[in-house]
Amino acid sequence: MRERHWLRGARRPPHPLVGGRRTLRAALRPLSDALAARHRLAWLNEAALRIGTTLDLRRTAEELSDFSVPELADASAVDLLDSVLRFQEGDRVRGPGAPELRAMAVSQVEGLELAPDPVGELSVHTADRLGQTCLTTREPVLLTRMTPPDFDAVAPTPEAAALMRRAGVHSYLAVPLIARGVLLGLADFLRVGSRAPFTDADVALAMDLASQAALCIDNARLYGREREHVVTLQRALLPRTSPGTPGLDVSTCYSPADDPAAVGGDWFDVVALPSGRTALMVGDVMGRGLAAAATMGRLRTVARTLMALDIAPERLLARLDLAARDLEEDQVATLLCAVYDPCAGSFRIASAGHPPPLLTGQDGVASFLDVPVGAPLGAGVIPYDPVDCPVPGKGRLTLFTDGLVRSRTAGLGTQLERLRAAVGDGVPEDGTVCRAITERVGADRSDDAIVLVAATRPLGPEGDAYVRALPPDGKAAGQARAAVREQLVKWGLEDLVDTTELVVSELVGNALRYGNAPGELRLLRHERLSVEVSDSGPDLPQIQHADVSDESGRGLQLINMLCRRWGSCRTADGKVVWAEQDLPAWTGTPGPP
Repeated sequence: MRERHWLRGARRPPHPLVGGRRTLRAALRPLSDALAARHRLAWLNEAALRIGTTLDLRRTAEELSDFSVPELADASAVDLLDSVLRFQEGDRVRGPGAPELRAMAVSQVEGLELAPDPVGELSVHTADRLGQTCLTTREPVLLTRMTPPDFDAVAPTPEAAALMRRAGVHSYLAVPLIARGVLLGLADFLRVGSRAPFTDADVALAMDLASQAALCIDNARLYGREREHVVTLQRALLPRTSPGTPGLDVSTCYSPADDPAAVGGDWFDVVALPSGRTALMVGDVMGRGLAAAATMGRLRTVARTLMALDIAPERLLARLDLAARDLEEDQVATLLCAVYDPCAGSFRIASAGHPPPLLTGQDGVASFLDVPVGAPLGAGVIPYDPVDCPVPGKGRLTLFTDGLVRSRTAGLGTQLERLRAAVGDGVPEDGTVCRAITERVGADRSDDAIVLVAATRPLGPEGDAYVRALPPDGKAAGQARAAVREQLVKWGLEDLVDTTELVVSELVGNALRYGNAPGELRLLRHERLSVEVSDSGPDLPQIQHADVSDESGRGLQLINMLCRRWGSCRTADGKVVWAEQDLPAWTGTPGPP
């Protein structure tokens, strides 16, 4: 009995197989840990290849969420700071209040139906939610086993909490997205059903993944900020409004490229010239970024100044070529300049290495104009050859930059044919015509683009024109005064007859004395009354200082006092001298109102 009692109380020796398993498990643990670590490194290496494939904030957030499911979690969501989405800096200050976030991406395993914050909407992180704790402390938050109160602390709404409980969610992990010391957002993860809960190893893995993704997100933010700055500068340098254009309806649109490195060189301008003429310019600096935008701004300023002195487009390009050579950036640019004369109903066009414009007739058929292509501005090869193009009533001239037809997926010939078809019949006749043309051309553009459409129309009641050739002798002044008096009475502008007769007498007298002989008299009633006299003389008139004893030299001084503004500019055949007066409040038919 004693022996049996001793045997009953004694510890049995371990089974040889059990001890062998423990020993084997202990021996294999380093190998298992090494394999797990290798798997984690391989997974993180794959994350570097699959997250941040584009420099788009939304797409990068989606890649992070999609990559973490199902390897790391059964469900994942990514929220970013609203300031980051505006390409501003993230939150550097740790404080009691969480910054404002917006839901950017949600991923779930197939069959799992949860109710996270809607993508694109503000993500609500109140003080009782664990997401706020993660944001304010900037440390990961781990719930290995969720209790009933935890669902309300994780889910955005009570309904979402109920869905999580029914789906079998049991473990929660949230990690902050921090790059370069700046908080950018939050990523949280869920595990469901029989899957093992999150562990400290999963927390370390999620933090490494979040660090990689946060750098990609911050790069996308910096990329977007650069693009926004370049586009803002570009738009600031382009004209915001178009001046009055008698006989023309001008529409424009600028479409920046997605790549900020491809933005900055395209520009356009619409310049009002004497007697209702209009200069249309579309150009492209052969460069990108801020330097190209700055060069574009300088060229546009020089072009506007030169156009006020010389309305011949071929001479404008020649002078711009000289100015472009002096730019410190040593850049060249292309430019197409078209000057429209409403009285003649024609364009005078010159090109400095720019794509030709398209002319659409009344039948809706569009064709490229045969414009001689000169060298780009800054290349040092002049002169430039112009072409005169009569335009039928209600025709359209379309100017564009090469970014409109440059594509990654289609050839140049295909794109040009698409453009020709796009500007043909069926385009809207309002201010949306340029946007419609851009959408019709389509394709994947790799450059910014400008479209300018000038639709001609007859001069109507709001802008009438009168043109008369003057004799090259002393009779010119009397005929000009008589023509002015007769035409202003027809327009109901009797109050301006005396002043306009005096102005036209001085202009004709100067043309006889200093311009060989007067050529043509023009009157235009649009926003103002414009008077113009042309001659073949090369010298532009200037106001001179006249002493009390001088018998001449006061004509331009008199015009300067009587008119709102006056000026002179060179033409292809000489020059024109013009003066403008404000119209009276009522400009109806002859007779009292």
